[in-house]
Amino acid sequence: MADTIEIRWHGRGGQGTVTAAKVLADACLSGGRYVQAFPEYGPERSGAPLRAYNRVSGKELRMHCPVLHPNVVAIADATLLDGVNVAEGAKEDTIFIINTAKDPSYMRAKLKLSAKQKVYTLDATKIAIECFGRALPNAPMLGAVSKATAIVGLDALLEDVRKSFGKKFAQKIIDGNLEATKRGYEEVKEG
Repeated sequence: MADTIEIRWHGRGGQGTVTAAKVLADACLSGGRYVQAFPEYGPERSGAPLRAYNRVSGKELRMHCPVLHPNVVAIADATLLDGVNVAEGAKEDTIFIINTAKDPSYMRAKLKLSAKQKVYTLDATKIAIECFGRALPNAPMLGAVSKATAIVGLDALLEDVRKSFGKKFAQKIIDGNLEATKRGYEEVKEG
């Protein structure tokens, strides 16, 4: 991948998408890279579509604007595909990671992606419900992004999930999120 990797996250308010971008940034920062993580909100309410962004680089980052041409597009809610152009500005080799039970080949056709654009899918919502009882796909999506991009190793990511979630939640919730992150890493499918 490029020296600077730009990620655009698509989700809905209350799904943990902004938290996922922040945790990924923390994990990359711990690895000695320069990072940015920031949200772009519309109406600030639960369920409203939102975007979050990451930039990760080996060099100091001087750009401070939304990601217009992402290397990676992480879609935490597949219902957005019918109303949001998630492929807007995508490069010819952009990686798409989608929270859906559907097969990657189905999603490639639905989004009309080229053969050079990689598509990964996982049922992050199902994993989250099984691991900690809530439909919050952020932890499994983090694992999937780690696997699909190799931007950060699983162990470093798990350590930052533990640190980030440990500030706010009981051990049972932390353990569930760690398991969900691991399962996201293991269960994501490439097509």
